[in-house]
Amino acid sequence: MPKKPKAKKNPTEDTSVIKVLFIAGFGPIVRDAAASRKLYADDLDIPFKEETGGYLHTESLQGARSFALWPLSQAAQSCFGSASWPGDIPVPQAWLEFEVDSVERATAALEQRDYRMLVRNKKEPWGQTVSRFMSPEGLLAGLTFTPWMREGK
Repeated sequence: MPKKPKAKKNPTEDTSVIKVLFIAGFGPIVRDAAASRKLYADDLDIPFKEETGGYLHTESLQGARSFALWPLSQAAQSCFGSASWPGDIPVPQAWLEFEVDSVERATAALEQRDYRMLVRNKKEPWGQTVSRFMSPEGLLAGLTFTPWMREGK
């Protein structure tokens, strides 16, 4: 006989319920340290501190405004107009978006540094402008302009 689902607990009454407040950190698992350093520190000009063993970190960037479980079929649709990810491009393990002052300038700058854009300066149906590329670690990386995240700034 199937078990009955447990009734949801009221988080204000139950101290065992976990409430996520914000994303404390996100970053790729690096396989090629030189390529990763080139993209993030040199090409995107993120100011890192370096610890023993080549561990780079920064606390000078604002945190993520969105955390999402993005189905691969939807990511493929956004990048390629098809629900299938192409076989000649590694399947991403995660996505990461950088809100930038100008998607067009940032896209051009990375293209000049030989990054292959999967999507260039595309306005999505939800109003975000994005360029997407694969990072050296296999992340689906984006350069974005997201109007609702800039309101009131």
